[in-house]
Amino acid sequence: MDKLIKRSGMFLAFCLVNLVAMAQDSSNNDSADFMRSNGKIYVVITVAAIIITGLFLYMLSLERKIKKLERE
Repeated sequence: MDKLIKRSGMFLAFCLVNLVAMAQDSSNNDSADFMRSNGKIYVVITVAAIIITGLFLYMLSLERKIKKLERE
């Protein structure tokens, strides 16, 4: 009985994910087209890349500090 509940829950979750994916309409990208036409999309991508790189470097420095503390 427990397996049946888990399987039906997973089936429902996959169905909902499919519905959400189908809900995205690619023909109505006015904001993306506007930003692409003005060249601002590259600014957004650059800022996002800088933020992700900063987070990655911060995590690396934390990992090094933790390893140093574990050795002591």
